[in-house]
Amino acid sequence: MELRTRINTEMKQAMKDKATARLSTLRLINAAIKDRDIAARGEGNENGVDDTELLAILGKMVRQRQESAKTYEEASRFELAERELSEIAVIEEFLPRKLSEEETISALEEAIAEVGATSIRDMGRVMAVLKSKYTGQMHFGSVGPMVKDRLSG
Repeated sequence: MELRTRINTEMKQAMKDKATARLSTLRLINAAIKDRDIAARGEGNENGVDDTELLAILGKMVRQRQESAKTYEEASRFELAERELSEIAVIEEFLPRKLSEEETISALEEAIAEVGATSIRDMGRVMAVLKSKYTGQMHFGSVGPMVKDRLSG
């Protein structure tokens, strides 16, 4: 099922179940998607964003909430941190399963072979392949240094 349809179906179910916290998070997701759709139309893409871009939006929302939760915990605002963590749980339902470290290394080796990368200059092409195949399944901030190590070594 298309990601956008799944989110809307879950939102309707949350309304029926009167799950206010879940409904609130699903509405935030929808608002972020609509904002990006509007921006895409401004760029000439009349169809809005595709599932790959939706996964990127959801990933960004999770990272934002992780940072907020950490900040709240450092300030001893545990009730606010808890709310952020519950939003993360709802958002992550729509993201694909995260790859294990072994799977990430395997995907990285595969991408390097696919591109025929031999030096650090090929890093951008390797990252592009990884992002096209594994958006939402790996954290590219930690994968970047791994690619760099493989190509410079």
